[in-house]
Amino acid sequence: MLQRLETLEENIVNLNTLKRKFTVEDIKENKLDEWSLRYGIFESVQIIIDIACHISGKYNLGPAKSYAQCIENLQHQNYISKALSKNLISAIGLRNLLIHEYTKIEIEKLYDFLNFTNDFAQFIKEIKEYI
Repeated sequence: MLQRLETLEENIVNLNTLKRKFTVEDIKENKLDEWSLRYGIFESVQIIIDIACHISGKYNLGPAKSYAQCIENLQHQNYISKALSKNLISAIGLRNLLIHEYTKIEIEKLYDFLNFTNDFAQFIKEIKEYI
């Protein structure tokens, strides 16, 4: 799990670099940058899911029939804040779109999710001691 946490930290840096260097129009014009954005967000959210479900199981926080429930378990047991839980569940929704509806996602919407890097960093801060 620590390796995944390190990868998430690297992804946050890379996603922030994308946001700082490129506008949404730049990303629309360059498929490699678009792919980097898509994969960076997908992998980051997947790591959060993996860690959340791992902690939920490790500490018997409750049954989880979905990825969102892993996050909810952390929130209900005060491992993460309610606001963070809400934002991460939204990010899980995006991850599901990236997997199942990837051709229908508007790049503008995807680009807006670069604002979630603060939530990704907050997740690390709030759960690091439990890994």
